Amino acid sequence: MTMRLTSCLFGITAFVFGMSSQASSINFFDHFIWDEVNDGTGVTWEARAGLQAVRIGKTFYILGGRSPKMMPLTFGDSNFYNDVWKSHDHGQSWLKATDELGAPWAARAYFQALTRRGFLYVLGGQDSTAIQNPDPSCGGSSPPAPCPPFILKSTFFNDVWRSKDGVTWKQMTADAAWSGRAGLSAVVLGKWMYVLGGSVNDDSAIIGPGGPPRIYFNDVYKSRNGKKWVRVTEHAPWEPRAGAVLVKKGNYMYLLGGEDGFVCNPETPRCPPYFNDVWKSRDGKNWTQVTEAAGWSPRPGHQCEVLFGTFVCFGGFGLSTDPTDPFKPSNPTDVWVSHDAVHWTEVHGTGAPPWNASGPEDIKYDFAAFPVYWVNGKFQPSIFTFGGDLETFNPFDPLAFLKVSNDVWQFRLPSFYFSSHSDDEDDD
Repeated sequence: MTMRLTSCLFGITAFVFGMSSQASSINFFDHFIWDEVNDGTGVTWEARAGLQAVRIGKTFYILGGRSPKMMPLTFGDSNFYNDVWKSHDHGQSWLKATDELGAPWAARAYFQALTRRGFLYVLGGQDSTAIQNPDPSCGGSSPPAPCPPFILKSTFFNDVWRSKDGVTWKQMTADAAWSGRAGLSAVVLGKWMYVLGGSVNDDSAIIGPGGPPRIYFNDVYKSRNGKKWVRVTEHAPWEPRAGAVLVKKGNYMYLLGGEDGFVCNPETPRCPPYFNDVWKSRDGKNWTQVTEAAGWSPRPGHQCEVLFGTFVCFGGFGLSTDPTDPFKPSNPTDVWVSHDAVHWTEVHGTGAPPWNASGPEDIKYDFAAFPVYWVNGKFQPSIFTFGGDLETFNPFDPLAFLKVSNDVWQFRLPSFYFSSHSDDEDDD
């Protein structure tokens, strides 16, 4: 029995090493494929963006997010969620973990969820609601500007909650040391949870003028349990931003991309800078710029995951460059990989475009994703994606409420690459 177990483990180790060696090849990810695991029909969570997805062991969790209303009172009017859904079969089917009232934390989107020591954490984010415009003259602008009867008012959160099962939750703090924010980034590195970046106040380019200016952060905080937070630095050397990816690789956290504003503001006029720089840090205080400009175009709302020690980046929002159509779908259709975050290679073959997209109109942003190595007891290195946004922020689009998704996709190698070894791994 011992010899059989040793032989099996040796075989799996050799297979993993062989796969890792192949991953060092530039074209390894060209052979990956995109499989739709769940098309969003049946008993499942509503289509949404700004959601979070995490896993504990073999259980997948979907939390929160927002979807545009079918009959909005004003542009951007949305439904926000505080529900939790579970899947025990890698996203093929879903069960609602919370009742009709949802989790005890307020409905929200553009927050962060982390897992540490068997706990699931929810941090920050925002909601919004349509209220009557308190200034029907819109400040008495001259010439008079179109003045909507309703405007959006948002709440930005800095509370932290945790749970072992997605059902029973404990509030770790109602008021963390970091200020309320959305589009923040978070990661677990070593013994610490880190929170950094994000923004507060609504983007006037989306909701219109009159509100407080949007503020972007480049501060960094850390905590062991989500209750007590320590400021590591007030101003990191990277530009303040939201919508950036923060991912762990080895002993470092890596910050990739993001934005300082989401869409162009015709009243300023200003189009936001998007970022494609990459920074790394061991402690959140001391940062090194890995590259000023990665191979992929600057973008927010994307995802980067680490698979076989390789960064895999895809998705995100892109601004239209067509002067005749400012709302033309322009999301990037590429997939990029890198071993060191300095030198980047674009994926071709069946590995791109993501989600088997026909064009920019099929590329999502503000979706959720995470890597998995074991699927149904087999070694099947994959990246799973969940939901996401397809809106172009056209205020005149009557079908905007349809442009969010609730599908589940798996980015993986074809089955002939895999061994048929069965195992009782916990998917970690």
